[in-house]
Amino acid sequence: MTVEVVLPGVLADLAGGVRRLRVDPGDATLAGLLDALAATHPVLERRIRDEAGEVRRFVNVYVDGDDVRFSAGLATPVTAGSVVQVLPSVAGG
Repeated sequence: MTVEVVLPGVLADLAGGVRRLRVDPGDATLAGLLDALAATHPVLERRIRDEAGEVRRFVNVYVDGDDVRFSAGLATPVTAGSVVQVLPSVAGG
């Protein structure tokens, strides 16, 4: 099973400049996907998850357009062909 991870430019730099990654998750959840991502891009994964393994407060993750904070969080299912977008929040005035 392959899932597409879409990254903005600021995070793509941590994945060798690639904005779209194809990842085969260990299990069919967002947590499994991030575990698989950590194996190939550990610095990128640390920008997405904190030391406790939770999605960082100012990082938004969407699975097929749905914000995981309002669904099952890290237990959100991913299926073959799912698109996962990772967007760090932008702040400023």
